[in-house]
Amino acid sequence: MAYDFDLYVIGAGSGGVRAARFAAGFGAKVAVAESRYLGGTCVNVGCVPKKLLVYGAHFAEDFEQASGFGWTLDEAQFDWPTLIANKDREINRLNGIYRTLLVNSGVTLHEGHAKIVDPHTVEINGERHSAKNILIATGGWPQIPEIAGHEHAISSNQAFFLKALPKRVLVVGGGYIAVEFAGIFHGLGAETTLLYRGELFLRGFDAAVRKHLQEELTKRGMDLQFNSDIERIDKQADGSLKVTLKDGRQLEADCVFYATGRRPMLDNLGLENTGVKLDKKGFVEVDELYQTAEPSILALGDVIGRVQLTPVALAEGMAVARRLFKPEQYRAVDYKMIPTAVFSLPNIGTVGLTEEEAREAGHEVQIFESRFRPMKLTLTECQERTLMKLVVDAKTDKVLGCHMVGPDAGEIVQGLAIALKAGATKRDFDETIGVHPTAAEEFVTLRTPVAR
Repeated sequence: MAYDFDLYVIGAGSGGVRAARFAAGFGAKVAVAESRYLGGTCVNVGCVPKKLLVYGAHFAEDFEQASGFGWTLDEAQFDWPTLIANKDREINRLNGIYRTLLVNSGVTLHEGHAKIVDPHTVEINGERHSAKNILIATGGWPQIPEIAGHEHAISSNQAFFLKALPKRVLVVGGGYIAVEFAGIFHGLGAETTLLYRGELFLRGFDAAVRKHLQEELTKRGMDLQFNSDIERIDKQADGSLKVTLKDGRQLEADCVFYATGRRPMLDNLGLENTGVKLDKKGFVEVDELYQTAEPSILALGDVIGRVQLTPVALAEGMAVARRLFKPEQYRAVDYKMIPTAVFSLPNIGTVGLTEEEAREAGHEVQIFESRFRPMKLTLTECQERTLMKLVVDAKTDKVLGCHMVGPDAGEIVQGLAIALKAGATKRDFDETIGVHPTAAEEFVTLRTPVAR
């Protein structure tokens, strides 16, 4: 049977665009449908605008520390609308780049909400298109618990478009999004409280990293409230919000920001017209080749709920394109040793196993750890300390994990990820000459394991 397209991609986020572009480059006839914005979550309401806001928040520290280096500054003033307007301009530029990339690759772009009619047919804007393969790359969507007054809260989708910086912000959640936005609001001058129902935020990260960040955020004056959860939110006559906690305490805020998880975006997608199955958490079930239970339909990225990171979606998109249209170049995505960063203030960078994961996996481990005050801060009053940690297999000498909390942690760990991917040992680290004077050289000068 002749189809209109070899591949029809639903969702023009990172993974969908990568799959579409390269499939078209391999000679396939490809279409992409997008109902919101080109570039998906990352470009529009995720990592890119968030990083721009993190840069903006960091200037407060730079101004504060400048006097130690002889600079005399007038009182700094921050203007939220200027930051948001400049951010919007940059995002619009990136939207245009994504459009150009698709069109120049020979991909047909359909703008509207696409719905799957049957395993080989998609309907959009009243028209139907047949496809040999359909790829679901619709990503995720933030969700706010349906507590009383939940309509008064915002998610990350709205946070990027606030008309003004709230004076008092209550951030709810313990994941990286909550931690990052708490740092943004706090750094830009808002009175910020981070509320989390668990014992300590960033579950799944190395325990030393979690504890160290808690200490640093507390030093900076952020209000951290663990083992706490919201019962209800009430809007007051003056527009402020009264927040009642489950333990009976009440807090006041001008903005309640929820970062308590994301769900797969499958609304009105038409999956009931196919054999596609979902897992217990509502994500699309796929095999190792991103194939769903319906042979002609594939899925990747956040919608499958594996590793929800932009570079992972890009790798999955490339794998799908190669397998379908350039099989001789196909390589499976390796989900081990994926580096990641949390753009909290200070930053976290990590790759490989945590100490806890290494012990649970049966490794006899040696831990090398250092906490120090960065050189840049020695002329200032700032008492921030950096954490660097290596998790090493005591029997093989292989470095199992690298973890850092401090300035530019993500930039530093990216290079270390290559070493760990290549199987570097602690001896390799020890025999590498450091770049002096840098914080990064600490990773190759750690000599004595810490006692446990």
